Amino acid sequence: MKIRDILRESRKPFPSLEIVPPLKGITHKELIESIRPFMEFSPKYINVTCHRDEYEYRREPDGSFSRHLVRNRVSEVAVCGAIMSAWNIDVVPHIICGGSTAEEIENRLCDLRFMGIDNVMALRGDSVAGEKRFVPSEGGYRYASELVGAIRNFENGEDLFSIGVGGYPEKHFEAPNMETDIENLKKKADAGADYIITQMFFDNRVYYDYVDRCRAAGISIPIIPGLKPLTTARQVSLLPESFSIDIPVGLTSEIRAAGDDRQKIYRIGTDWCTAQCKDLIAHGVPAVHFYTMGKSENIVRILKECF
Repeated sequence: MKIRDILRESRKPFPSLEIVPPLKGITHKELIESIRPFMEFSPKYINVTCHRDEYEYRREPDGSFSRHLVRNRVSEVAVCGAIMSAWNIDVVPHIICGGSTAEEIENRLCDLRFMGIDNVMALRGDSVAGEKRFVPSEGGYRYASELVGAIRNFENGEDLFSIGVGGYPEKHFEAPNMETDIENLKKKADAGADYIITQMFFDNRVYYDYVDRCRAAGISIPIIPGLKPLTTARQVSLLPESFSIDIPVGLTSEIRAAGDDRQKIYRIGTDWCTAQCKDLIAHGVPAVHFYTMGKSENIVRILKECF
């Protein structure tokens, strides 16, 4: 079922989940068992991230260097297939501009269609190590809005996929200001996106303000809040550095007061996210999206409290 139809027909907010493909070496059974705890809550779909292929240069005996493909994780398509074989649930593979030509993306869409997948998440993707700015592949797409348009026009525009895109309540770090960032988001909506999932945030007021600004800019598609519970003290500095987001003073103060008590910090992060989720549901959000990062215990606790 297409996500846009799920959103339109749902009578109340529901949880959705995002998982990261595991590192190579994990078995099919291990992957399924890592996801199984979430199934108690009947998620309507599961997002599966993808990671662009990278290359490393190795010195040869003659002193020269050879280029080698580095692929450390199971592909998102394989993970989607494993989930679909275990449960009757929709999957949403991510498709990114980075590292692919337009033809390669079209071939990937053909594979997804063959598998009976009706939904995709269209993202630009991050820069590779050593690049200060995103550099598209030759013959590829520079912007997510271009990717959305290509997916929408796939197979002569037969509307085969429901398309999700990302939004940044605290601004994408490359955008010069929030106004420009929202203009870019509107380009994705105008190109054919069906809904938006936001980057994680830890202050719900940031999300509510973002929705208001998007609506004022003429963006009418659903905006689903994305949440991730803090789990370690190190994330207080790591997450802002990696995702250009703010951590509220109240949360950082609680974590600082917990000192080296890892279990207490874990509980603080889970409780904070639970409170966020309850407040979002009370405000009538269409769904709440959880970035699981391969962990289930804290997300399961939150789902039990909120859904």
